[in-house]
Amino acid sequence: MRKKIVVIHGPNLNSLGTRETEIYGNISLSELNAILLSESIVKEIELAIFQSNSEGEIIDLLHKCDGDGTDGIVINPAAYTHYSIAIMDAIKSMRTPVIEVHISNIYSREPFRSKSVTAGACIGQITGFGYYSYLLALNFLVKQN
Repeated sequence: MRKKIVVIHGPNLNSLGTRETEIYGNISLSELNAILLSESIVKEIELAIFQSNSEGEIIDLLHKCDGDGTDGIVINPAAYTHYSIAIMDAIKSMRTPVIEVHISNIYSREPFRSKSVTAGACIGQITGFGYYSYLLALNFLVKQN
């Protein structure tokens, strides 16, 4: 049976490839999504991808995914990582497993970025491996029962 996985990209990830390329690399969001979709074909995953700069839209999607048969969620909360109690609460209320990912190593950057309020609500966190962070999370969710 095919796993249904949702990838959620948070605020400003729509600027990948042009924003702080020394930190986030040169791959655009559309290129990242193409890599994820290609991986989903190989792994036979039903993959949905969503990007929003709006905290409320992200929370609404999390709640929707928890009741629609989604098998796992990969989320990059971006800046919301560091202060969104609302996203943390949404993740905590879910039965669906959620993995937090980051392109950069948030622990080697500015001190405020080393605190993730959302990670503790997730089953795990993958940070610092560029777009491979997303692939690692997908691979884990595929192998979950």
